[in-house]
Amino acid sequence: MVEGARRATGTIPPPEAVTTTTHDMTNEHPSGTPESGSKKRRFLSAEKKFQIYLEAQSTDKSVGELLRREGLFATDLARIRQQVKEGALVRLSAKPGRKAEMVPSAECEALKQELSEKERALADMAVELTLLRKKTNGVSSGR
Repeated sequence: MVEGARRATGTIPPPEAVTTTTHDMTNEHPSGTPESGSKKRRFLSAEKKFQIYLEAQSTDKSVGELLRREGLFATDLARIRQQVKEGALVRLSAKPGRKAEMVPSAECEALKQELSEKERALADMAVELTLLRKKTNGVSSGR
């Protein structure tokens, strides 16, 4: 363990930092692979990912230290950087102005049905108005 730490960082860790690991074989399958339930997947919020991204971009701390502290791998940081880039590109490429609201299809169909009913009612009222005008014009001309 000391040799690997020296190779990775170029320094020898203090003796209290060196720990020996013992493998408990009770949580492993006979093939040597750990059970799927032994490791839990960690989900990071968008705010936490952005905080990690900002810390990785700052030059005052090493990226390795950040990854060890957060329990992440370099590939996780690469994925976070890619997500930040994609989010920034989407947001920056958006045209200014009011965004169009998305309406669920069921609600859209209900609104279309309501509109067609109101158009039919308006057409019926227009026919009635025309008939009433003809009746009133006929009465007034007969005087």
